[in-house]
Amino acid sequence: MSDSTANSTASDIGGSDLSNLYSVINRDSVYGLNLSVPEDAKAIIKPWDQREDTSQFIDSGVDDQVIIHIPFSQNVRIRSMILKIGGQSFARVNLCSMDIVSAGRGESTPRRLRIYANHPTIVDFAEAEETKPQLELSLLEGEVSATEYPLRVAAFASINTLSLFFSHAVGDEVSRVYYVGFKGDTTSPRKDGTQKLEIPAANAPDASLVDRVSEKSGSQQTTAR
Repeated sequence: MSDSTANSTASDIGGSDLSNLYSVINRDSVYGLNLSVPEDAKAIIKPWDQREDTSQFIDSGVDDQVIIHIPFSQNVRIRSMILKIGGQSFARVNLCSMDIVSAGRGESTPRRLRIYANHPTIVDFAEAEETKPQLELSLLEGEVSATEYPLRVAAFASINTLSLFFSHAVGDEVSRVYYVGFKGDTTSPRKDGTQKLEIPAANAPDASLVDRVSEKSGSQQTTAR
């Protein structure tokens, strides 16, 4: 099975939040596309104990596609993703056409998710059609609780950003997302290859006796004429 296309098996969430990566998500820099306010995307990044909350959510705008960009404050290894999506009936006004858009129970559930990893900025809709995703998932329909989707750790072993592309809502009009979270652990930050290596001078107080003797001997050599 390739890393770009897969149907992950969703599972019930365990009771512990010890591996929750909420604390290393750069929440203030989370934003989205096809939202009336891009920064509203941070509303779905919530603490573990608020994963079932329905008071804050995002709805896609002119259609059922929405992309959320999530940066992390350090490299992480992601083992699973937790989503709470769709599931509620509602009606709202499309600000572009001024039409009333309604969705019955479950119709706002996106059925497809494409995940793009380690792009410094958000993957936009044009790029998404031309760029191979790290993973493509088929999402559960009719599930109203937060649901965990295990990921292949090898494909998400060193992650600093994710762009999540939700689409193909059941009702073809609107995709609604209440919660996005991740389980995993942090990894050692990559060392900057441009950083200079500090080497103490041979006559420094903590230099070894051999280094100081070598320096002294070298300074006493003369060139034969």
